[in-house]
Amino acid sequence: MAGYITQQINTIKQQIPQNVELIAITKQVGIEAMREAYAAGIKNFGENRLQEALIKQEQLQDLTDISWHFIGHIQKNKARKIIENFDWIHSVDNLALAQRLNKLAEELNRIPKVFLQTKILSDPNKYGWQVAELLQDLEQLNQDQYLKIQGLMTILPLGLSAAQTLSAFQEIQELATIIKQKNYSNLSMEHLSMGMSGDYQLAIKAGATMIRLGRIIFGEREL
Repeated sequence: MAGYITQQINTIKQQIPQNVELIAITKQVGIEAMREAYAAGIKNFGENRLQEALIKQEQLQDLTDISWHFIGHIQKNKARKIIENFDWIHSVDNLALAQRLNKLAEELNRIPKVFLQTKILSDPNKYGWQVAELLQDLEQLNQDQYLKIQGLMTILPLGLSAAQTLSAFQEIQELATIIKQKNYSNLSMEHLSMGMSGDYQLAIKAGATMIRLGRIIFGEREL
């Protein structure tokens, strides 16, 4: 009989369109649980703590087709290691950080795929660009040739209704469309990273192409 993690992944996969990529968020998840998720078809793993992620990457070296996604806030002193060890970075949340990552990527001869973390709704507990700030910074972001900017990422405030959640996700999708219409050479807006365990179905309805699921796959964990 398939284990709990396998069952959860199979159920979720039946619910989501083929064009939506499922990223398993594995903060505080053990290696055996991650191996079960991999065996169930998960190839994208998301981490938000660098040191924990590096240990897991070492222990999972035999799984050579994993894509590693960094989703946490990026501290300056850890930026180089993140560039070195992650294929995707979802949490580029201000212009200065983008420029620093671009410089490091050039030094390291890497071109990571990144998302611009954006706040549609005011939330002092979340990082990210306000919409007006992001629109103002687009010209400079487009010059970061060593970052492959894929689109927008958002994390919504807690306590929203389903209608408020859907509306916020739709605003992110509309913002991506506005940016795409400006035809910047390095701002593809091909992807939207949005939706977590409690709201991923609403995110998909609003156009998400990557959803970040942890609790619904692995169960509750300590914060």
